[in-house]
Amino acid sequence: MQKRFKYILYIMTVISITACKTPYTPAPITSVNNYLVVEGLININDSTYINLSRTVGVMSASTVKPELKATISIVSSTGSSYPLKEVGNGLYSAPSYNLSAANQYRLMIKTSNGTTYASDFEQTKVTPPIDSLITDAEPDGLHININTHDPQNATRYYRWDYSEEWQFTSYFDSHLTAQGAATSPAAMSPLYLGSGISVLPRTNDIYHCWGGDASATILLNTTAGLSLDILQNQPITFVASSSEKLSIRYSINIKQYALTQDAYNFWTLLKTNTEQLGSIFDAQPSATIGNIHNINNSAEVVIGYISACTVSQKRIFIDHTAEPINYSNDYQNNTPYNQYTCELQNPDSTALNPGPSGILVYYKNEYQELDYLINGYPINKTLFVPIDVIKPFNPLTLAGSVTAAIPACVDCTLRGTNVKPAFWQ
Repeated sequence: MQKRFKYILYIMTVISITACKTPYTPAPITSVNNYLVVEGLININDSTYINLSRTVGVMSASTVKPELKATISIVSSTGSSYPLKEVGNGLYSAPSYNLSAANQYRLMIKTSNGTTYASDFEQTKVTPPIDSLITDAEPDGLHININTHDPQNATRYYRWDYSEEWQFTSYFDSHLTAQGAATSPAAMSPLYLGSGISVLPRTNDIYHCWGGDASATILLNTTAGLSLDILQNQPITFVASSSEKLSIRYSINIKQYALTQDAYNFWTLLKTNTEQLGSIFDAQPSATIGNIHNINNSAEVVIGYISACTVSQKRIFIDHTAEPINYSNDYQNNTPYNQYTCELQNPDSTALNPGPSGILVYYKNEYQELDYLINGYPINKTLFVPIDVIKPFNPLTLAGSVTAAIPACVDCTLRGTNVKPAFWQ
């Protein structure tokens, strides 16, 4: 009886708890905050780049809203002004003006609607050089760290970012390309029976390419609590051994910036608000106060912090064979090609016809939607790129054969560029 009573009491407790729950549907966020976002810094010893954009609503289909047709200039504490030129898509640039580190600088911005913004005058910081880049190859990948120091003990607050490039290839090396098209059936010769597209030897390289990326996290450190201004083995990034970046040749260029304490505090808070939220144990988001203001409306929120400093940088190249990393050249496993079925296809030979020069007729403008049979099965409107001739065209049978594959497995320019970077060694 007592056991039964406990069971009934348990059931009643569960019912009472669930009965007290009321579904809650939060109201949608309808306000659209059109805050100005200013990204970049005043580079004392090189070109300056400033990016202007506006915040967009959470439900907006657009993720980027560039601020166009603004007028931007660097203003010195001595009164000198140095203009920036609009490059496009919200980016503005200035050449190296060889600014004096003895002066302070600010950024003046006038938007297309006539609103003027200004950053605070900033103490100019001279960034010490990066002493060395350290690569530590482990079975799981490549750790990249740096050593740096300031013998004057004057920097104390540091920030880094980086760009990386790597060489890669497509899964298949295509030696054929498609060219030409008959404008009408009357333009076709008696043997020109196909779609009017000739398969010709390829003249452009879509096998060798270069990819690139930039740092996506905020990298900071300080020596404010140390007696010496020295940082050793400062972590910068990690490249997994399975990454395509390490398949042939990889390069990273690391930039180092000296910050004021206020700038360091801004970047630390921004890092907390953007990278360290998501669990109940993380810090709660807080207002990120920058040093840029609407000169006529101090209450307007402007996002960004403009520093003035010299910039130090160092680049290294890493060959796949130079580091003992467990990288496999099996592209099906270690590259984006594992998303696709990278298999050679041999379309039914009767679908191929001769062109005016007596070679195969095949695709239109590299990629063509075709209906044909492969191994007896219909493949409807599938994009393929020709690769190699495996059976030359026979004018007696009007037949020939080539291998082909889907563009993602043949054309590396879909994921990168076939133009070698100017700095590539």
